[in-house]
Amino acid sequence: MMVPSDTSPRLDGETDVAIVGAGILGLAHAAAALRRGLRVTVFERSDIAVGASIRNFGQMLVTGQPPGIMLDLARESRALYLGWAERAGLSVRANGCLLFARDAQEEAVLEEFMDTRAAAFGYRVRLLRGAALSGLYDGRFARHHAALQGTEDLQLYSREAVPALARWLAGQGVRFHFGTLVRHVEDGRLDTTAGPCRAQHVIVCSGHDYQTLCADQLRALQPQVCRLQMLRVAPLDGFALEHVVLTGLSCTHYGAFSDLTSARALATRIAQQRPELERHGIHLLVSPTPYGDWIVGDSHDYGQDARPFNAESVDTLMLDLAREALGSGLRVIERWQGVYGAKRRVPEGGAFSVTRVDARTTAALMHSGIGMSVGPALARRHVDALLDGSALPAWTPPARPGLHQAATAA
Repeated sequence: MMVPSDTSPRLDGETDVAIVGAGILGLAHAAAALRRGLRVTVFERSDIAVGASIRNFGQMLVTGQPPGIMLDLARESRALYLGWAERAGLSVRANGCLLFARDAQEEAVLEEFMDTRAAAFGYRVRLLRGAALSGLYDGRFARHHAALQGTEDLQLYSREAVPALARWLAGQGVRFHFGTLVRHVEDGRLDTTAGPCRAQHVIVCSGHDYQTLCADQLRALQPQVCRLQMLRVAPLDGFALEHVVLTGLSCTHYGAFSDLTSARALATRIAQQRPELERHGIHLLVSPTPYGDWIVGDSHDYGQDARPFNAESVDTLMLDLAREALGSGLRVIERWQGVYGAKRRVPEGGAFSVTRVDARTTAALMHSGIGMSVGPALARRHVDALLDGSALPAWTPPARPGLHQAATAA
């Protein structure tokens, strides 16, 4: 657990870089600034980080990222996580992911991905069928049509990994002030509940809080909040799952697949035959924890605020999908509500933004649920741009399959 505010160091009135927010994006910015030899101070309004970074699956997904900047950021982030695992003692599982095609139409999506995109953009994947599929977990998944095995994906147990990274950064000299609200930032001056502070650079990583700081600039981004229903379950048969599991439903959700012709056809079928899944934004993701149980989700509900009421019917839909895909009975251990900053239509608005607020202040925000996957590299690029005087990182539309893009990627 992170150090509570009553044992935080006295506030030093000056620092090189002040970071607002101690989620994965804020911590990654702190690590990037520390790497450049700067004095770093991090402010977090809660006694421990309680936002998107610890409410998620802990999945660092490379396989699902669309070609272009998102795939590049995910691969760069993977290398950073492995470095932190070595230096900071983060527990990182590198077994990759399994995306199961449960029927012929889902299999067609995986086939199109392999034919048009996988080799062209260097995805480290293979398509498992027949004996290779039956050989997984002693034949447990043999009833599925195929499986896409991604080998670049990592998994962290977020509620332990995020505090562990903060502790390591504190040991390297980063000063943390938990339980400290930053009320205003302007031209390198911060007004906080622990006192004033001045910084050469102020980086706001405020998650889905769009009103406390930089409200005018953030309002122009037309951000939303995404609310998710999440569960932690124990398999009744003791199944020792070592991979993250997805199904063809995820092909309509993740940008590596969702624009493919077969994926669009699959989305149409889901809307017609399983409208409740589309209505609640449900696809299946199952992530094993270090303790033999699994995190299962998720649903997606967009709005200006995260409504506090979870629907049991949504949990039931996700549990039924998990039981069907993995062939295990499940016992629910925990239920909670995930939340992250979002844009309902990410392709038009961008999956992230880095916004110049004033001469000394920038705000880095995620507008999708992949902060764990791309946040570390985005932070590294952001800090390097501030110090080197280069252009701030900017989201660009995904590269699409085709001869020109494939040649460029090669």
